[in-house]
Amino acid sequence: MLDVAVAIEYVHRGHNTTIVHCYLKPANVLFDEDMMAQVGDFGISKILAVSKSMAHTETLGTLGYIAPEYGSEGIVSTSGDIYSYGIMLMEVLAARRPTDEEIFNENLDLREWIRRAFPRIMMEVVDANLFPEEEQITSKSEICIASMVDLALDCTKKTPGSRITMKDVVKRLKKIKNGFLEA
Repeated sequence: MLDVAVAIEYVHRGHNTTIVHCYLKPANVLFDEDMMAQVGDFGISKILAVSKSMAHTETLGTLGYIAPEYGSEGIVSTSGDIYSYGIMLMEVLAARRPTDEEIFNENLDLREWIRRAFPRIMMEVVDANLFPEEEQITSKSEICIASMVDLALDCTKKTPGSRITMKDVVKRLKKIKNGFLEA
């Protein structure tokens, strides 16, 4: 997920003009021979003019991953990619799709399902396969998971202005990774 965040930060900030991916979802993340994540399918991406921080467009994308403002109003901004990234992070942590029938049957979306579990019963919604059977879940790993869930929730806040930037996502992920890897 760090590789994906770095790639999206690059398209958001690495040029004179901002590029918004608009179609960020797990199917558009591929792995190279070194298992480095590569973001693909820029077919519906948008280039935002220097003077604009958002654009309007027809809704394209996949249900569950598109930001609320993108789906309802056609507003495209970097915040929409951040929302999609947060949903992807939740999907990785919980091994549940945003359109999971069990969650929908409870009249919830993935974000709300995870938010309700956080922090009290968070480990009940986290994919058990993240930890091999022989590996004990330590307080360090719980802190790492909690930090990633908190990050995903910050990425998926309802309004675009309340979401963090991809630069902040990268910083936080690096801090989580370094904290987990420290002896």
